[in-house]
Order: sequence, then C-alpha cells, then structure tokens
Amino acid sequence: MSTAMNFSSKSFRPRAPDKGSFPLDHFGECKAFKEKFMKCLKENSYDNSLCRVQSKDYLECRMDNQLMAKEPLEKLGFKDLMDKPSQENKEAKP
Repeated sequence: MSTAMNFSSKSFRPRAPDKGSFPLDHFGECKAFKEKFMKCLKENSYDNSLCRVQSKDYLECRMDNQLMAKEPLEKLGFKDLMDKPSQENKEAKP
C-alpha cells in the first residue's frame, strides 16, 4: 500500500502577512529611530511605557518608508501622544 503525497491537487494561494508582520529595514532607513528607542529602553530598565514617544517616531518612520502598512496612530495606541510633537521635531527646532 503506497501513500504518495500529491501536492498538485491543492493550489497555493499567497496571502498578505498578518498584522504586525512587515519587511525588515535592509537599508537602515529607520535605524536612527530604532537606536533611539533601544537606548531609551535600556536607560529605563526596558519599561516600554517610558519610551512611547520613541516608539511612535519609529513606527512613523516605518510607515513613511513603506516598511509597514499605514495605520492611524490612534489605532496603534498613541492617541494620547497625538497632540505632542515628536522627539525628532523637538530636536530639529533651534
């Protein structure tokens, strides 16, 4: 009795990645934002609640560079930070 597997009966259907799956930043377009976020985490004993501004800036960079789907920041949990200027904008002003 032979139990040969026949994969040709089902066709492969590609699908979009699940939410939270996105391409790696191979060209380092958001590396500076990632480094600021990681530095903040390290300085705050990895308490991410103290690094939300850096997290928001990093996600904005990823969306701006098409490394993840554009999402309203409110949907990503940053509604309370919407009126505050980002850390990058503060540093850019003289």
